[in-house]
Amino acid sequence: MTFHAFTRWALALVLLGASALAPAQEQSAPVKSLQAAARLLAHAPEGVAPGKTLWLGLEIEHAPHWHTYWKNPGDSGLPTTLNWTLPGGLTAGDIQWPAPHKLPLGPMVNYGFEGKLLLPVAVSLPDPLPAGPLKIDLQAQWLVCKDVCIPEEGQFSITLPTGKPLTAHAAAFAQSRAAQPATVPGLSAKAQVAEQDGRQALVMQVPGLPADWRGQRVSYFAGEAGVIEHAAPAGQRWEGETLWLSVPLSPVRSESPAALSAVLRQGERAVALPVALAQGWTPGPAPAVTFDTPATAAAAKAQPEADGASAAAAGAGFGLALGLAFVGGLLLNLMPCVFPVLSLKAFSLVQDDAPHRRGGAIAYTLGVVISFGAMAGLLLALRAGGEQIGWGFQLQTPWVVAAMAALFTLIALNLFGVFEVALALPGHVAGWRAERPWLDQAATGVLSVAIASPCTAPFMGAALGAALALPAWQALSVFASLGLGMAAPYALIAFVPALARLLPRPGAWMARVRTLLAFPMLATVLWLVWVLGQQTGIDGAVALLVLLLGMAYAVWAWTQGGWGWRVSAAVVLGAAGVWAAPSLHQPEGATVSAPSPQASGWQAWSPEAQAQTLAAGQPVFVDFTAAWCISCQYNKRNALADAAVLADFAQRGVVLMRADWTLRDATITAELRRLGRSGVPVYALYKPGATEPVLLPEILSADGVRSSLAATLNP
Repeated sequence: MTFHAFTRWALALVLLGASALAPAQEQSAPVKSLQAAARLLAHAPEGVAPGKTLWLGLEIEHAPHWHTYWKNPGDSGLPTTLNWTLPGGLTAGDIQWPAPHKLPLGPMVNYGFEGKLLLPVAVSLPDPLPAGPLKIDLQAQWLVCKDVCIPEEGQFSITLPTGKPLTAHAAAFAQSRAAQPATVPGLSAKAQVAEQDGRQALVMQVPGLPADWRGQRVSYFAGEAGVIEHAAPAGQRWEGETLWLSVPLSPVRSESPAALSAVLRQGERAVALPVALAQGWTPGPAPAVTFDTPATAAAAKAQPEADGASAAAAGAGFGLALGLAFVGGLLLNLMPCVFPVLSLKAFSLVQDDAPHRRGGAIAYTLGVVISFGAMAGLLLALRAGGEQIGWGFQLQTPWVVAAMAALFTLIALNLFGVFEVALALPGHVAGWRAERPWLDQAATGVLSVAIASPCTAPFMGAALGAALALPAWQALSVFASLGLGMAAPYALIAFVPALARLLPRPGAWMARVRTLLAFPMLATVLWLVWVLGQQTGIDGAVALLVLLLGMAYAVWAWTQGGWGWRVSAAVVLGAAGVWAAPSLHQPEGATVSAPSPQASGWQAWSPEAQAQTLAAGQPVFVDFTAAWCISCQYNKRNALADAAVLADFAQRGVVLMRADWTLRDATITAELRRLGRSGVPVYALYKPGATEPVLLPEILSADGVRSSLAATLNP
């Protein structure tokens, strides 16, 4: 062997020995915030080998008094989610959750974890393994809460060599296994729905619990969300070796699953409890057993009254939401966003005689109510599917904004007399429409909702926030009440002769007013072009203007008659559409430009910035806004730009933040939901040390803002 050959062999052996002695990568780089630190851990005591099990786990170390949530978070919160990217053939199981603890928050109870938490997942390794080291990526999301809730996420990555045992975190995985609910062979509960103390409860018989549990208080944790009332104490009684439980069902139950699961905790010990439901969710006769309540006999006697009050409060909440929605709908007619459409409706009231006015009012009301219901149904369906959206969600999509701008341009051209709808339609369609004049009124109702829905009137925000927490039929009822409130003034004018007599008489002046009404439509188009520019940039705004110009030419050319003009209309409109389409979308990763702190005194909102500011002892005022919300823009240019208001903010050391919801933003949506709101504007004043912010009205006045500052922040 030559010297050079010997050198190469020696170097190879040294490198091989060094790689054999190198420690395996058993944890990822941490992701840290002021609230929590997270990292990905790996554990494989038998080695990363074919047919074996690899354990992976997200470790979260919470800051003092902060917590994250269990798979059923309880009355509020969100569970931690793990999304894996694994080499071919590897299969990840579900999170093996430790038993949770109850986390009281005012009248609510949540289920979650504090301190150090490990969420382990078993990964099945195939035979054979993929060649080379195994690269594993994890995208995790968790909601961490104390006085405020902050959505956080992290990207984690580790590369594992094959064949090596991984034991550096054996103690952490062993501790996590010990914290999981134990599986007791044969343990299950027989349950039925029955009336207990004037309310429905899940009554269950649990034989077979460990002997040293007998006679002890037991905590019940429902595995499924939306079934029980988490804050209501479970009645219980031991009869020999059998535990009887009475768990109150939620008065606004959103789920009725076919199978139930639960965790029972006694002190630091916990067991998993499958629950078999007899007779489905049909209430049956109450079992012949009485239940003790958690504390003293006096507390036990007081409990039914408290439960009855809770149920009454839930019913009152639905009734109050209906009333607030109706009043909010009335006031929605006064919001700047609906002025253009209101002018059209007022014009139609003057034109029609009494019978047509009444029929038109009914059609308009139906158009408004059905449109609100359809939009609410879509909103509820999307939210149920996991979309983080709220009221006004449609205008967070650029192509919807562009379509509305095109619609209002067509309305303006119609009012200017460039074309008549009846002449633009085929003869048989125009005749069919002429026989059904109520269609135009219904269409006006649909148009009113389309333009009004992004706005939030006084009382409306609280009503819609409550509606989205109710069962679907109650939520839709609240939105229908909103529509009835919006349509009510026109119905009154149509059906009350004394009010109808106040309308001006038809005359030649109407032709001039019709032309005048085109200008509010064009003002709406300008607003929508500005909104699209906020979403897509200047290129998107210019593209929309080109499209509108092409559409205006196409409409005019079509009215000239002859195939030459109509071919030119199609060509110009098609060319404008092809040129504009690439710019009428939200760029990947686009955000709305934050206000310049130096120029305006405002900074971009984030949960982290808010938490840091409050922790430093400074109050925070957050303006939840959007470019498509005209009420937001009105407040921004008036009360929030008032010199005396800004001076008060500065004098009291209030940090000003704007949460811009022009584009979809799951973090802002989550904070709005936490505040009990589903749309903007929302104005929240956070005081250090306070558990909840003070919410100001949707329409601000300078005096009102200053009064709220004085009442909240004065020592």
